[in-house]
Amino acid sequence: MSKLNEDAIERWAIEELEALGWAYLSGPEIAPESETAERSSFAEVLLKGRLAAALARINPHIPLAVQQEALKQIERINSPSLMENNQLIHTYLTEGVAVEYRVGGQVRGDRVQLIDFEQIDQNDYLAVNQLTVIENNQQKRPDLVLYVNGLPLVLFELKNPIREQATLVSAYRQIQTYKRRIPSLFNFNAICIISDGADALAGSVSAAYSRFLAWKSKDGKIAAKRKDNQLEVLIKGLLNKATLLDYLRFFIVFEQNKTEDEQGLIRIESIKKIAAYHQYYAVNRAIESVVSASAADGNRKGGVVWHTQGSGKSLSMVFFAGKLVLNLNNPTILVITDRNDLDDQLFDTFASSKQLLRQEPVQAENRQHLKELLKVAAGGIVFSTIQKFQPEAGQNIYETLSERKNIIVLADEAHRTQYGFRAKSIEEKDAEGHVLGQRIVYGFAKYMRDALPNATYLGFTGTPVEKADVNTPAVFGHYIDIYDIAQAVEDGATVPIYYESRLVKVNISEEGKSLIGELEEELSETEESEKQRAKSKWSRIEAIVGSPARIRQVAKDIVFHFEQRQAIFEGKGMIVCMSRAIAVRLYAEIVALRPDWHKEEQSKGAIKVVMTASSSDSEELQRHHTTKKQRKALADRMKDADDELKLVIVRDMWLTGFD
Repeated sequence: MSKLNEDAIERWAIEELEALGWAYLSGPEIAPESETAERSSFAEVLLKGRLAAALARINPHIPLAVQQEALKQIERINSPSLMENNQLIHTYLTEGVAVEYRVGGQVRGDRVQLIDFEQIDQNDYLAVNQLTVIENNQQKRPDLVLYVNGLPLVLFELKNPIREQATLVSAYRQIQTYKRRIPSLFNFNAICIISDGADALAGSVSAAYSRFLAWKSKDGKIAAKRKDNQLEVLIKGLLNKATLLDYLRFFIVFEQNKTEDEQGLIRIESIKKIAAYHQYYAVNRAIESVVSASAADGNRKGGVVWHTQGSGKSLSMVFFAGKLVLNLNNPTILVITDRNDLDDQLFDTFASSKQLLRQEPVQAENRQHLKELLKVAAGGIVFSTIQKFQPEAGQNIYETLSERKNIIVLADEAHRTQYGFRAKSIEEKDAEGHVLGQRIVYGFAKYMRDALPNATYLGFTGTPVEKADVNTPAVFGHYIDIYDIAQAVEDGATVPIYYESRLVKVNISEEGKSLIGELEEELSETEESEKQRAKSKWSRIEAIVGSPARIRQVAKDIVFHFEQRQAIFEGKGMIVCMSRAIAVRLYAEIVALRPDWHKEEQSKGAIKVVMTASSSDSEELQRHHTTKKQRKALADRMKDADDELKLVIVRDMWLTGFD
């Protein structure tokens, strides 16, 4: 690019695309009334001639009249909701348009495919610059649009880096203007790209600017260097024919975000999410590894994917499951977690992505339900906590549920609860506590393998794996992909973490010293079980750490620190306590300092405790009990920058998966 301006950047991008096999035409060449017109009007965004030719080429077994009816179905999509239109088009892209026609007097159901995902050269790839679109008397001209089989799937907005006002943010805002003025073009959009010729970011049609991310590799093997041109890396890495079609088919999901206002009016908003580069390459490596490990001569070790917290690990698992369903012979996918709240969070993510998964995931309600779900002949996506793999009372072997080889276990946080293979002896006691004898028991991991002896295991973790950790590779196999926090922060996939030491000392009173003395004496008692001693230790430490004076001091420090930060820039905060009781007492101290932060209604107030309570808990704890529905509403409030909820107090909920 000898002279750096938008035209030069645009021309250079087109040349890069042509080198990848894309054809090129200018907007005026295909405009209405030109000698080579491919549009009947400026309002028309489809290239119908190319689409009709592609349908005939890809679907030769379907009558031409039926193909034409499928094309009309696509043209008739015109809901007032852009996202509804976009989601329906995506369904057509990935699954085809459902049609019926008669063959020999019989009605046959079929699908007209819009894209040939298997023979990628059967498709038509065209780059068009300066495409004039007029809609509702509004005229706009996007810089560059990529058509696949006449469908406008990718849009570029390019800016001149020399001009001070021409930034990536201004390019993003320009796309938002296009969405309002010429929305029909975005009915078909899969990816939006913004660039100034050097930096380049990709995002979905519904993504906020913060969700537009760089593509950092041309081939998934070698990471791009900082000095590399990001637009070139993105074009070669994402927009080569094979990657783009794979991406369109398996790496786009729609999630339904349900919100309820104060009047009880429910609004459902569709959000389109597309994979970041690290998710795309990791999932494809995982597919290759699992297919190999689950083969007749495979070792059943699918490998480990370590992607740092906040980088979209849950969504990566969804992409993996969606692609595996079509790459393995009708597999059963078992998703294992070790906590109920994680099971719920991950299940909700999968349940909202059923279009990609092509089925409804099922959450095991209890041990018997889990057995029923896993005894099926094929298929299914099942969610369970590992604790449900508990054998019958007095048994140390779990019954075999299936010997199929196409069962794939996805273990979330794979470094936890997956190593219980060794036998250990525990005491059996009667109702009075008298020792009756010894019993051999194992961990849940062993029992799960009893149940599914030929399953293949793939581990996902967001927690840094220790260098000395030999268990995780031994159980799951080699590391497939590592995406650590330093890389995630550099890519903008997650925010940097800053640590500030704000210690509130434990002032040990005479009562505290007495408690410590009791703790030492209690821990020295050899007849107590390990579990009992741990419980005693916890309660004593809780009493010391949660002393009224210390909680008052912590509350003052939190209020002071939070308000000081809010004066500089607005944000939200999460306070983690060691117990529910401490969480509730801390809440009381904070609202004593700031009474206006408290509101009884779940839909109001600046601070809330996120926890559950049972009927056996004190009334003080029960007042803060939240249902699953209420926690979802609080999560929506916390993620809404404009909502007054600014602080939440938790013990263990929301510590993972909340982002």
